[in-house]
Amino acid sequence: MHLHLRKALQDMRNNRFLNAVTIVTIALAVIIVGAFSLFVVNAGDLLNTWRQGIRLMIYLDDGIAGEKRAQMEDQLRRMPEIERLQFISKQEAMDRLRRQMSRHAALLEGLAQNPLPEAFEVEMRQGVERKVEALAQRIEQIDGVEEVAYGKQWIKRFGSLVELLRIISYALTGLFSGAAVFFVANTIRLILYSRREEVEIMRLVGASERFIRTPFYIQALLQGAIGGLAGIGILYLVYLFTAGDMAAALGGFGFSFRFLPWTAVAGAVLAAMVVGWLGCLASLKQFIVSS
Repeated sequence: MHLHLRKALQDMRNNRFLNAVTIVTIALAVIIVGAFSLFVVNAGDLLNTWRQGIRLMIYLDDGIAGEKRAQMEDQLRRMPEIERLQFISKQEAMDRLRRQMSRHAALLEGLAQNPLPEAFEVEMRQGVERKVEALAQRIEQIDGVEEVAYGKQWIKRFGSLVELLRIISYALTGLFSGAAVFFVANTIRLILYSRREEVEIMRLVGASERFIRTPFYIQALLQGAIGGLAGIGILYLVYLFTAGDMAAALGGFGFSFRFLPWTAVAGAVLAAMVVGWLGCLASLKQFIVSS
């Protein structure tokens, strides 16, 4: 194995430019795919954070009071998804609106009567965030409920965007993996043809195909490992430079911008090595057929 490794390193030194182009290609593939994956991971975390912070506002029909409202409250409290329930009177709703519009509170002074409906504010239990739409539909069927609001359309759109970005990251993984395999295969092919006579002599003296191929496989694995580590390293440096700004921008949502998990980092480097191995395999097969 030591002999094979030394031969692989010698080939890499003798063909610096070709190997550099291949390593840069693999690194760029890892950076681009990793950047999309980083955004998808954090966008998913942000969506889950918002889902956990969802509060349903259950707006009541006019005239719901006394025993009828108490029955509705009891029915809502018995729903297992609901953690906390608070009644918001018309006056309390107006007070909240005045606080939110503190700079323009004068606009509310001219109202002849309070137009805001009474409502129940609902805080959901942990772990049931994905059931919010089904819960809202059930609540809307209760007699006396006018509307249930929780930012449904906004959350759906953002969730669809996250899924779209995830699909794009998968497509980019396939596209750039194919490009990297192509570059590795061409690099190994050129090295093989430059050593064609040497390979023929090795065959004549009885060297096995495994003995001949092993240095090329090691070289391809090294290209993948170096390219993968370089790509992850550059991506991490970019993350360090931007993490502070992202944390400041998103900190108000109770969200922490994070790097890819270590399992994803290890998977990216391993995938880069597999790409190198596949490129070498394709090149060796073509070389054997042509020779």
